[in-house]
Amino acid sequence: MSGAPASGGRHLLSVADLGAEGIEEVLRVADAFVEVGRRPIPKVPALRGRTVVTLFAEESTRTRLSFETAARRLSADVVSFSVERSSVKKGESLRDTVETVAAMGVDAMVVRHPAAGAPHQVARWVDASVINAGDGWHEHPTQALLDCYTIRQVLAERAGLDPSSSGTECFAGLRVAVVGDIRHSRVARSGVWALSALGAQVTLVAPGSLLPSSLEGWPLSGVSHDLDAVLGDVDVCYLLRLQIERGAGAFLPSLREYAASFGLTTRRAALLPEQALVMHPGPMNRGIEIADDVADLPRSLVLRQVRNGVAVRMAVLFLLLGSGAAPSGAGELIGAAGE
Repeated sequence: MSGAPASGGRHLLSVADLGAEGIEEVLRVADAFVEVGRRPIPKVPALRGRTVVTLFAEESTRTRLSFETAARRLSADVVSFSVERSSVKKGESLRDTVETVAAMGVDAMVVRHPAAGAPHQVARWVDASVINAGDGWHEHPTQALLDCYTIRQVLAERAGLDPSSSGTECFAGLRVAVVGDIRHSRVARSGVWALSALGAQVTLVAPGSLLPSSLEGWPLSGVSHDLDAVLGDVDVCYLLRLQIERGAGAFLPSLREYAASFGLTTRRAALLPEQALVMHPGPMNRGIEIADDVADLPRSLVLRQVRNGVAVRMAVLFLLLGSGAAPSGAGELIGAAGE
């Protein structure tokens, strides 16, 4: 986990700050929390007495609920804070707001904001640990981590291995196509960096209008504008949501044309290798990025991604607020259930 220049807290602001070893540590600790999620009472006392605030200036069902569920399963106190219903609407600055919240005694802030870099600023203003839950078009680190965890889990299961005893060797040479609205996607940026750090070969597939103006610094194996030409040679097809609310529609002739060229239709899904995986960060625009029947295929991991998101975010919160060191086993990490 990273630090911020003027803050005493430990933070997760960018997946690039973790490096391969940091990503592997999160995945390993998440294994223990996946086991917790299978218990009749999926709760442990690891963060009892800690307070976690979810501070969202943009709405998000999956990410907010996932973080809040993760914190509660760790026995932390959770405060849900919506900027839309705060004094920011009365003219208070974001800095004054977060400093006021921090003064109430907060250990971690989970921040989502439409401005790129906002969580980094928050980390400079408060002593609490700050987790970037999505900032503008910039990054979404925990989405990348849960995606990597899900891929590792599925590949281990297919090989007949216990996922908790598997490393990240499965990513070496893994061929991943990230498809769609790259320009507006924080998921794409974090995902490309995380997957590449673990050894995967990542290709972006999108119309030219939905690519960033510059891809300098992106660790890519390639860029394509022809989805059909790519699908036969991938292990993972990762579809991105077309972010119409961020103006993506202005970069396209029509949604129908986008779906015809870059949607994962039934016909295109048949082009994928037999063992290829289909992923999507949600929420899905069915019939645009992905056909209804394709979204519900066994190879689609969308719901597993959501399920694993809780365990991965438990791991992140534990590593920031718990002992700060990854333990050697689940028993050391979580203690007895119901303590």
